[in-house]
Amino acid sequence: MSTPAPALPAADARLLALIDQCVMCGLCLPHCPTYRLENIEAESPRGRIALARALTTGALAPSPTALAHLDHCLGCLSCQKVCPSQVRYDEILVGARAGLVGARPAPGPLLRWLRDPLRLTALARVGAALRTGHWLPVLAHLLPKNSNWRRLAAAQPALPRAARFAATKSATGTRGRVALFRGCVASVYDRDTLAASRCLLETLGYEVVEAAGTHCCGALPRHAGDIASAQTQATATRAALAATDAEIVLVSASGCYGDLRDQVLAGTAQRAMDLHAFLAADPGFATLRFRPLPVRAALHLPCTQVNVVGAVASIRTLLARIPQLAVLTLPEQPRCCGAAGSYFLEHADFADRLRSEKLDQARALSPDLLLTTNIGCRIHLGNGLRERAAGIPVLHPLALLAQQLDNAAS
Repeated sequence: MSTPAPALPAADARLLALIDQCVMCGLCLPHCPTYRLENIEAESPRGRIALARALTTGALAPSPTALAHLDHCLGCLSCQKVCPSQVRYDEILVGARAGLVGARPAPGPLLRWLRDPLRLTALARVGAALRTGHWLPVLAHLLPKNSNWRRLAAAQPALPRAARFAATKSATGTRGRVALFRGCVASVYDRDTLAASRCLLETLGYEVVEAAGTHCCGALPRHAGDIASAQTQATATRAALAATDAEIVLVSASGCYGDLRDQVLAGTAQRAMDLHAFLAADPGFATLRFRPLPVRAALHLPCTQVNVVGAVASIRTLLARIPQLAVLTLPEQPRCCGAAGSYFLEHADFADRLRSEKLDQARALSPDLLLTTNIGCRIHLGNGLRERAAGIPVLHPLALLAQQLDNAAS
């Protein structure tokens, strides 16, 4: 009699059950950014699922090559969006990475900092201060070539102008309380967007509150497979948001939305809602007046906005309220700009190639400005435009709306 194979741990058994949903049809391949760049099976969703199966069952030993193919995935979820079998690719990717944490070298100091919200926010503030003082380019040249630290220093954007939007309606707070989620790096580099969000909401009569302290949705560690760190961050953020006593938590950065909804607030009385969808559904928004803006705006729809959040129609509805604004949507493919959290640091070649394609698309539209709804995309695309000396500002749609709002003084 043959000896029965040892039972797999419960986590591995669940992962294999998710993997078994994939019928290997290949319909996802044309939508995968890395497959389109490399044109090899191992850089496709189907190939990565096959790798996850082989690594989980022990049919394939972890190797630098196999791990690299898994890590090259941006987690854009364009494959999951088009899958006819409704394969939960996000769970497969995170589960596979979590199971392989012990098989890879421990992350270096920089990645540990990036996955810690307090350190990440502090790093962003220091970088912004050095960029303002023109010390950052000097510092970048002193760091080792091809190091993540040097790339991060070179990628630090200028701090957005501290816009002073002011709601003018006196009925602030009469329509209920909503919580505005600041996030970690977005609290620094999207501060104009957060100020704009507050302005629009208060003009509509809402009381806007924010959680005390710095809090993160936990997306960066979770996507890397560090489930314990992600859960720790989610727990702290859940408690901080509960203390606001707001039923709705509004999110302006699309990259934060999925983890806030599915990890932080799942099972609680609070619910996450995309700010664009919230504003577009508010009947009071139709009463607001906006100043004309005769410019061409290229709209970049991040992967997370399309594949996780949705509410794309709401963004166009809001922007349509600005008279004379021509909104030109960038082509659907390639969808991803290459930012993907810390991906632009860890896999610079892939990230820069994807960004170059996206910027070429934008240039073909001859825009006066570029709009995007995620802070990572804003920074990554903005850096690329700066390198090209394009002189095109990158804004969040909500910042543009508040800038043109006729009911407020800026």
